[in-house]
Amino acid sequence: MKLTWNEVCARRLARHHLTDPCDLPMADVVRDLASTHAQVMSAAELGLGLRVRGATRQTVRDALWRDRTLVKTYGPRGTVHLLPAEDLPVWLGALEAVPNTVSWPPILRMTPEQENAIIEAIRDALEDAELTIDELDDEVVGRTGPYAGERVMDAFQTKWPRWRRLMHTAAHRGALSFGAGRGRKVTYTSPGAQAAPAGESLEQVALWYLNAYGPATPERFAHFMNGPRPWAREIFSRLDLTEVEVEGERAFVAAGDTGVPVEPARGVRLLPYFDHYSYAVGNFPRELLYPGPAFERVRGNFQTLVVDGVVAGLWHHKRSGKRLDVTVEALTPLDRRQLAELEEQVLRVGEILEAAPSLTLGRVTSGSHA
Repeated sequence: MKLTWNEVCARRLARHHLTDPCDLPMADVVRDLASTHAQVMSAAELGLGLRVRGATRQTVRDALWRDRTLVKTYGPRGTVHLLPAEDLPVWLGALEAVPNTVSWPPILRMTPEQENAIIEAIRDALEDAELTIDELDDEVVGRTGPYAGERVMDAFQTKWPRWRRLMHTAAHRGALSFGAGRGRKVTYTSPGAQAAPAGESLEQVALWYLNAYGPATPERFAHFMNGPRPWAREIFSRLDLTEVEVEGERAFVAAGDTGVPVEPARGVRLLPYFDHYSYAVGNFPRELLYPGPAFERVRGNFQTLVVDGVVAGLWHHKRSGKRLDVTVEALTPLDRRQLAELEEQVLRVGEILEAAPSLTLGRVTSGSHA
């Protein structure tokens, strides 16, 4: 079966709830996105708010800390993500099963026994508790010994204790997740979940990924999970898939999931930092997703202007009290309809972030986010 690039764009916009905002619970939206990147929490709040009709940043916070339908933890690629609480056992089973391809320098290496002892110390310390990183430092070192606390890990112009190298591993083993926070301090707690069987979990996560990003390839899934390509190909070989062709490139969707929207990709969207992981990570080839000047200009982690399913510029916002100054750099001319939609998007961004926005069309001078 052959699909055009325009059909794929329309499909992915719809699957990512970017064609029109939906009325689904936040956890369902995060599942449809196959997780939501939350390295910068305000970006996750904005990205989800744009997808759910009437939602604000408080809606996301309520799902996390009041209703507990979302969990903030270390997800794919060892980076911070939001995951549906209901799906956490499956995610843990899949994440723990990703082969480790990182070779740590000798100073950070530990024996398997030391690593297991640290992870169990984290698990014990966080059971029925929410601890700051400094409090967790004391607990882990006190339970395992001085080697865990030696400050040998380079991090942000300082040194972290050795044990912190295992934080994302501890999260993948179900020993750690993020807590609600204590003022401006981040806290950690127990997620209260155990991993489901690895094989079934990997297959389910791959299907969630294909639902959001398909048509896709095993190599793209390997990138998404930060795993080896042969490993990803083996997982795909166990799935019931339909092969499709997109602009001459072979890809896959779940069996029979070949439907595309009747209408072509339309609409202007302002996607926040890291949302290219929630939308563009599965899109290919890059020159079609970033056509023309966007291919060179929008390199790195920028907030992106998406027009009709492809990147057409970048944007930046600066908050001052209740004011929100939004600058949009369009790399292609916007017609009257698109300008009107852009203004509507800016107003919606203000609603989500609970601020009064103003729009300026011009060059974005700030760099990409780390």
